[in-house]
Amino acid sequence: MVQFTHGSPQFFTVAEVADIMRVSRMTIYRMVHSGELPAIRVGKNSYRVPRSALDQLFSTGIQDMGDTDRQVMNG
Repeated sequence: MVQFTHGSPQFFTVAEVADIMRVSRMTIYRMVHSGELPAIRVGKNSYRVPRSALDQLFSTGIQDMGDTDRQVMNG
């Protein structure tokens, strides 16, 4: 699980979230547009994802995984 330190930023760019989650930026944009990942629109085409949204995604996302998904991830 990702651990954020006290000095971690409170908001992340789409590119930063993609790097943290190891997915493409397009995946993050899809999550933002579908409402799965809350984000704040900055300017015309930029988004910032609050750290609290990532914390919640990681904590609930891992808990909501079924046994089959865990087996696939654990190999």
